[in-house]
Amino acid sequence: MIVVTGSLVAKPEALEEALAMSLEHVHRSRLEPGCLLHSVHRDVEDPNRLMFLEHWADRDALLAHFAVPASRVFGKAAEQLASERSTMVVYDAEPITEQLIPRRRERP
Repeated sequence: MIVVTGSLVAKPEALEEALAMSLEHVHRSRLEPGCLLHSVHRDVEDPNRLMFLEHWADRDALLAHFAVPASRVFGKAAEQLASERSTMVVYDAEPITEQLIPRRRERP
């Protein structure tokens, strides 16, 4: 699984537009093949900061997402609404929950 985290700090006067545009991008992206999760969240410490979390089935699914014209349009538009350079980090990840958290025993 591929995990993507991102952050965008919107200019105060562009926040509503950034929120609307981000929600549109998230909703569209969720329909793409290989998209397991795609979400946008507001930072409670900085309400102008939008945080993105994405899970993709594999690298090919993420690369296909990057190639979608609407994704490129979103990226360029987001840059115009940002007060600072946005960030994006891509991770190759595997869940390890079973190894870290023992299963609960059934109660009699």
